[in-house]
Amino acid sequence: MSDTDKAEKISPPCLSFLTNQNGGKTVENNVALELRNVCKYFGEVIANKNVDLTVRKGEILAILGENGSGKTTLMNMISGIYFPDEGEIIIDGEPVVIRSPKDAFRYKIGMIHQHFKLVDVFSAGENIVLGNSEDGKFRMKEVNARVMEIAEKYGFHVDVKKKIYEMSVSEKQTVEIIKVLYRGADILILDEPTAVLTPQETERLFAVLRRMRDDGKSIIIITHKLHEVLSLSDRVSVLRKGEYIATVETANTTESELTEMMVGKKISLNIDRSEPKDVQERLVVSALNCNTREGVKVLDNVSFTARAGEILGIAGIAGSGQRELLEAIAGLQHLESGEIIYHDPKTGEAVNLRDKTPLQIRELGVRLSFVPEDRLGMGLVGNMDIVDNMMLRSYRKGKSAFLDRKNPQDLADRIIEELEVVTPGSHTPVRRLSGGNVQKVLVGREISLAPTVLMAAYPVRGLDINSSYTIYNLLNSQKENGVAVIFVGEDLDVLLELCDRILVIGGGKITGIVDARTITKEEVGLLMTKTSSMNEEKEAEDHA
Repeated sequence: MSDTDKAEKISPPCLSFLTNQNGGKTVENNVALELRNVCKYFGEVIANKNVDLTVRKGEILAILGENGSGKTTLMNMISGIYFPDEGEIIIDGEPVVIRSPKDAFRYKIGMIHQHFKLVDVFSAGENIVLGNSEDGKFRMKEVNARVMEIAEKYGFHVDVKKKIYEMSVSEKQTVEIIKVLYRGADILILDEPTAVLTPQETERLFAVLRRMRDDGKSIIIITHKLHEVLSLSDRVSVLRKGEYIATVETANTTESELTEMMVGKKISLNIDRSEPKDVQERLVVSALNCNTREGVKVLDNVSFTARAGEILGIAGIAGSGQRELLEAIAGLQHLESGEIIYHDPKTGEAVNLRDKTPLQIRELGVRLSFVPEDRLGMGLVGNMDIVDNMMLRSYRKGKSAFLDRKNPQDLADRIIEELEVVTPGSHTPVRRLSGGNVQKVLVGREISLAPTVLMAAYPVRGLDINSSYTIYNLLNSQKENGVAVIFVGEDLDVLLELCDRILVIGGGKITGIVDARTITKEEVGLLMTKTSSMNEEKEAEDHA
């Protein structure tokens, strides 16, 4: 793309103002929100610097940027969670002061966070009205009627009397969106709204967002999925290292151009999936059954084989048993029945991992790199620095009162350099790193330990496109080195492009194990939503 083309595509914030005959300024009617020279500092760290941004009425604006580029900080200032250190926020042509989410609602701004803010034991209607200042008692009949009116207007599917704990992820998200609409929001901010949705649920959400846009709502969406940006948004604004780069018309750009704007250089967006070589059975899982403490079955007769030299993907709606399955293999989950047979490449022996402790399983070479929503909840200690977190896996082997710090230091430096971890130094406490950089430290450490089985659950959750492809290539390299890689991912496009086979799990049961090279995204999506009754019908038909 030439410099001339770029100049034509960029929509500078100054275009939102027109000069009238008296030489004064009048706001263009279709501008809902404008940021001028907005800055935010956290000590010496510059989160946002002189950011200018325009959001129009009746448009979907996508915000793109690498981890640490200031996207979420910027949105938090608009929604009242942070207060800008410098600059102005202008709504409908008037400068405003937003010091809290309550102020943001006063200016008809609502943010739907990636991690929902709902009360599980309350119904959808109760959550939607919660926090509203209405005189007297809430009349839930009237509240529910108004909620259904909003739902019908935009095409939502919601059961106002259903409890939150009974809902799927997409249903909870629907409640969150209706909650801000109920409060009269005209500007909606959505943070990674499709992170845990199936393709079918994503399409339904996009249809709703388009109807809201056509009704005059302004929608800001933060996402790392470039194909979604291109299919949904009207314009795209790009941030890099806290600074505003440009805004382009979506119809006139491409994935590679957007990526180059994000990172400041050309990068390849191809996953070079190699053909499996010297494939051998490494892990044979048979008839696993697992219940929660309350007796709810989370794994139901799960059986599969993970092979050395290939990547086995696991697809499923959030909460379908993916976490329990990986934790069972790592020795962290109690099983009611079943076997996990590990074929040790060093000794040639078949070992039942059910008889081993988590420490013994790790020493065999089975590594679990799990990146949960609470990234510091498993594997890393937030108050310890990067070097000390490298030592967590090896300090038991110390043979004297003095710990070896040179090798962990070298490893920390190598991970920081190769995975481009943004940190002041290797002795920075992990809790001070952004979520994406915490993930790089965790995944880098597990891969460095030369595993024979590597289980990577959501290793790119919240990572920017450049960092994500670095992780994908690392997993592919492990596969080529003869490692059995088990990859749990949320993006079906990536699963189809990266993996050799895909295991689909729904409600704790395996609904299919398919060839990633031949199956379609839609077919995987249907398997993800398959019910047990459908499985039973198919089994009956097969026997017939």
